[in-house]
Amino acid sequence: MNKLDEILAHKRKEVAEQKRTKPTAVLESALPSLPATRDFAAAVADHGFDDVSCIAEIKKASPSRGVITQSFVPEKIAIEYVRGGARAISILTDKAFFQGSPEYIKTVKRQVRIPILRKDFIIDEYQLYESRVLGADAILLIVSALQTEQLVHFISLAAKLRLGCLVECHSKDEIDCAVDCGAAIIGINNRDLKTFEVNLETSLNLKRFIPNHLLTISESGIRNVHHVSQLRQAGFDAILVGEQLMVQQDRTKALQQLLRLDVSV
Repeated sequence: MNKLDEILAHKRKEVAEQKRTKPTAVLESALPSLPATRDFAAAVADHGFDDVSCIAEIKKASPSRGVITQSFVPEKIAIEYVRGGARAISILTDKAFFQGSPEYIKTVKRQVRIPILRKDFIIDEYQLYESRVLGADAILLIVSALQTEQLVHFISLAAKLRLGCLVECHSKDEIDCAVDCGAAIIGINNRDLKTFEVNLETSLNLKRFIPNHLLTISESGIRNVHHVSQLRQAGFDAILVGEQLMVQQDRTKALQQLLRLDVSV
């Protein structure tokens, strides 16, 4: 069993238990009173000429690295990211493998005005309703974790719930599947979820297979301005950066430097 299969097996058990504890009907009953979501796609697309947007990620740990930082206060990190120029924030909510929590979405939402992406392993429509109730503005859908019918259904349901969808791919076949299923935002994960190895060339090699009218995001392994420049030149609209920022003492300055913003601000 590879790492992705291990995570998905655990996630299926986890979601089954959540559904017993708080049925889908309970989540659905809360929908009418929820405030409108923030426009994730617009935030990602809002980059200047010859520039890229940054989705900055809040992540305490990972299966490949273990605990990334001991200085972990999600709302404080979110504020640092906003000051650094982030256009959206990604929050790892998986507990078992990333030491995350869905509750971080609520905490961060109260502190920032930019969209929040829920980063988790979505395998059941229950998680879409849960994400909306928690306050997420967008969700991650991983092509390799879903059947084609599931992906089509989740993209459609997300639209009804006014949730943005970042559809993550790792190969040309997965890109073709995502496009055929109606994805509007394509993410290329430079990390192979089966082995957790990272290679930036994955994004650079696959960008040409994504239709030009779709928003494109490169995820994982982005560590310096040279990487950002390569991805900008390749035509990516945005980057998603987590570990490189999480390990920094001054995350605001680190993000500004990564994006070549004015670090005196």
